[in-house]
Amino acid sequence: MTAHPSAFTVEPWKVREIGLNFDNLAQAESVFALANGHIGVRGNLDEGDPSGLPGTYLNSFYEKRPLPYAEAGYGYPDSGQTIVNVTNGKLIRLLVDDQPLDLRYGVIHHHERTLDMRTGLLHRDLLWESPSRRLVRVRSTRLVSFTQRAILAVRYQVEAVDNPLRVVIQSEMVTNEELPSVSDDPRVAAALKDPLVPELHSHNHNRSLLIHHTRQSGLRMAAACDHVLHSPGVGSHTYVEEDWSRTTIGTDLAPGEILGVTKFVAYGWSSRRTMPALRDQVDGALSAALHTGWHSMVQEQAAYVDDFWDGADVEVDGDPVVQQAVRFGLWHVLQAGARAEGRGIAAKGLTGPGYDGHCFWDTESYVLPVLTATAPSAARDALSWRHSVLQFARERAQHLKMEGATFPWRTIRGQECSAYWPAGTAAFHINADIAVAAARYVFWTGDEIFDRDVALTILVETARLWAGLAYHGDDGKFHIDGVTGPDEYTAVVGDNTFTNLMAARNFRYAADTAQRWPEQAADLNVTEDEIAQWRSADESMAVPFDTERDVYQQNRGSTANEVWDFDATLKDDGYPLLLNYPYFEIYRKQVVKQADLLLAMHWCGDRFTREEKAKAFAYYEKITVRDSSLSACTQAVMAAEVGQLELAHAYLTEAAVMDLRDLEHNTKDGVHVASLAGAWLALVAGFGGMREYDGHLSFAPVLSPKMQRLAFSIRWREYKIRVSVTHDHATYQLEDGTDGHCELRHYDHKFTLTTSKPVSFPVEPVQPLTPQPTQPVGRAPVSLD
Repeated sequence: MTAHPSAFTVEPWKVREIGLNFDNLAQAESVFALANGHIGVRGNLDEGDPSGLPGTYLNSFYEKRPLPYAEAGYGYPDSGQTIVNVTNGKLIRLLVDDQPLDLRYGVIHHHERTLDMRTGLLHRDLLWESPSRRLVRVRSTRLVSFTQRAILAVRYQVEAVDNPLRVVIQSEMVTNEELPSVSDDPRVAAALKDPLVPELHSHNHNRSLLIHHTRQSGLRMAAACDHVLHSPGVGSHTYVEEDWSRTTIGTDLAPGEILGVTKFVAYGWSSRRTMPALRDQVDGALSAALHTGWHSMVQEQAAYVDDFWDGADVEVDGDPVVQQAVRFGLWHVLQAGARAEGRGIAAKGLTGPGYDGHCFWDTESYVLPVLTATAPSAARDALSWRHSVLQFARERAQHLKMEGATFPWRTIRGQECSAYWPAGTAAFHINADIAVAAARYVFWTGDEIFDRDVALTILVETARLWAGLAYHGDDGKFHIDGVTGPDEYTAVVGDNTFTNLMAARNFRYAADTAQRWPEQAADLNVTEDEIAQWRSADESMAVPFDTERDVYQQNRGSTANEVWDFDATLKDDGYPLLLNYPYFEIYRKQVVKQADLLLAMHWCGDRFTREEKAKAFAYYEKITVRDSSLSACTQAVMAAEVGQLELAHAYLTEAAVMDLRDLEHNTKDGVHVASLAGAWLALVAGFGGMREYDGHLSFAPVLSPKMQRLAFSIRWREYKIRVSVTHDHATYQLEDGTDGHCELRHYDHKFTLTTSKPVSFPVEPVQPLTPQPTQPVGRAPVSLD
């Protein structure tokens, strides 16, 4: 792969766009999107036009839509769920001597947007000459508050540069904006056209309110805004209609004079609350924001972000591109989950409508490992959401005539929304992914209340699913057939290694947790016999191995299949395969969409030797095409572990710049939150060698030749652990903590780390056990040259 030239400057703590590329608007809108887990606003220009894709989202606020099938089948869901573009409150239009500020006209002398990841603010600086040759400077700063969950705020300033100007600011809220079509199916388009029905609109001086509900899903939302004027003697008035409100502010400016306004917008939604309750909720949120004021809110934002970075930052000396990109990734991971509070974390976060705003297994397998180690309360909230929709998972299992609970492959509210069985619903591994993520959170935090009240139920119900799905074969092994693993190019197979090993851990953790909480387990009707069956299944789980090729199989018998013709694919410009070849051809060949067996070797790595990992990495590297953004980070982790350090760094780079360089050509629909989280995994789990096996937290650090130093911070139990690695040694430092010490491992060496002083150990050189493997022709990792 070759990356696009960067549209953004490379800086350690900022993402900056100088100039304005009209062909790049949608990508920039995703990159500059602001969110807090509850509200998400795309980085559209203040004035709204031009835009690539307008977007304002509330977490889990969706509309139902029909799921079209050419042929119906038992168990297929009837309807889907799609995130709704809600009332746009960030619009601020400007008229300069009666001419609207529209960057497609006049002359742009300077345009710069800067995302400051240290402060949590998005800045814009524009110097524009109107068609009538009037020069105006516009500066705006935008934030979505982490401390006041309901609030979006914009500070907007207009300055006359060299001539007197008559300026008019029009601050608007707009509902049911016209959007590009999201589907070729007319039924879907009809369901999503003007999805919000007006219920109430009102205003009082410069404050306005709009309340709407969705036509099918029955969800109600409210948006309200108010304004603080910073120029004395300026006139204003407000006008409101059902789908639209406008506060108009006008004045005359002498050269050097500035007209300023701060706009506060409050959002709320509910499936149950009454219209008066939502009205009062957003009105109260606005009053609190006005009382706080802009400057104090900016300080609150900076303090919140500072605290996050204090326990999450990663420093990469020697590669400024990766340094910027890993912080950009962490920033978007934080934005996706910080204040979700009882809602899920979607594959695109709240940065765009990609994947209909659905949550997948990406959350538990890529995003939550990062949040668990850096912002554990956000991870807890995301897992608590899974627990809150457990009844839907139980009902789905019953409908499929299965035991326990079957979590949906893709969803917003909790019901299954996948219209494709083989590469969707058949990927039952999501149930183990969720269960293991819950156990991982408990292991990292020691949260006993969560363990008892949330994790236990999830683990028990998913263990029951696996017990019903699997069987003991004549070989005495526990087998699971008819499932799809992470590699969606190999569907409905037997004994997918990742699925089996994650199910085994599901069994083990369910048994352990049930025995920790016997009274609560009894309430779930867990018996000693059931626990014994879970332990037996864990110990006898099948893991297919090809003795002839001396390599573990991704699925039972998979290494005997014909290998895909990669030369022909490159010649036909056939990547990605799923858009150019029938699934029948893909499913019966050896070709891997995204890391699968290697993912098992990452998360269940204590099940394999280093030699086995090296052989598997060399074998599967040759057939993995990475037609998914989820693959590169796992390949980076495993490449680092088996000593392929330059290749590991290349995959790290690919995962990290996925959206800054638009590698998948779809960043316009929202950022790839899991791939951005994967940059952290590639650095911390890959080059930092961090693992969590056998109840121990361990590190086996090694650096690539492009790095001089790697340093990262994590939150472990009540501690903050700081790790700094050079090519020669690794230093561990402990901060916080009630008793001032914790037990860690450096490679195989156990040691006690205390708050009194850091400790250092030598870094052990790692030698590759195989030659550097090659990739399918045309699918080498990204090159930034």
